[in-house]
Amino acid sequence: MPLRRTTPPAASSSGSSPDCTGKEKVVVDKPCITLVGTSASSTVITWNESWVAVESPTVSVLASDFISKRLTFQNTFGTSGPAVAMRVAGDRAAFYGCRFVSFQNTLLDNTGRHYYRGCYVEGGTNLVVGNAKTLFDKCHLHSTSWVGGAFTAHKRSAESEDTGFSFVGCKLTGLGVGTTILGRPWGPYSRVVFALSYMSSTVRPEGWEDWSDPATQRTAFYGQYQCYGEGSKTDGRVAWSHNLSQAEAAPFITKVWVGGQEWLR
Repeated sequence: MPLRRTTPPAASSSGSSPDCTGKEKVVVDKPCITLVGTSASSTVITWNESWVAVESPTVSVLASDFISKRLTFQNTFGTSGPAVAMRVAGDRAAFYGCRFVSFQNTLLDNTGRHYYRGCYVEGGTNLVVGNAKTLFDKCHLHSTSWVGGAFTAHKRSAESEDTGFSFVGCKLTGLGVGTTILGRPWGPYSRVVFALSYMSSTVRPEGWEDWSDPATQRTAFYGQYQCYGEGSKTDGRVAWSHNLSQAEAAPFITKVWVGGQEWLR
């Protein structure tokens, strides 16, 4: 079967209708698979495990040409360490109206070209991590951190790697004021751009940090273009981040960023 479960499926809560919450781990290791739920609020795949191995995420997509619609991917491990709800390591993966919920390293956007439209990502720190080339289109990132949170941790290791996270028309919210940065470098050439997005007061004024490695200030690329909201003010941003012009932002803000004109339906 293309869709491989790594644990038994959850039992139905009644004798006549299936339970819309599956307590299981799922691995997708064949191409051209689509998973569709009735609604993300009612169709949930959940597991409870810390990130100790590549097999730890609740759901892992390892193959190309994957599509998911109206599903929630959840890891309920808690606040004591990383716990991945979804790992995406295949090329040309697209998610529509999906939810990703955990506390640390919620969405491991690992490798490949990916597209998220109208999705919701929740966590306390490092909500989106990995080294993929990804466009987040009209998505909502919500920080549950009261201190030390980060929305992203991109892992680009060399300037030659054509990867990065782009957030366009998105919304950033959180539980507290000034609790969460936009990103920090998991790799020295980390690349993240926020464009045309709403940033609430949960975003810290400095915006970005070097993760205690000042050398990354010369190599990471962090940019912002025409964002709005209390947390979008650029006068307090770290000096090594970029307030982008329209020309500078242009490569990041359409589906061309992920070659979507060739594979997105």
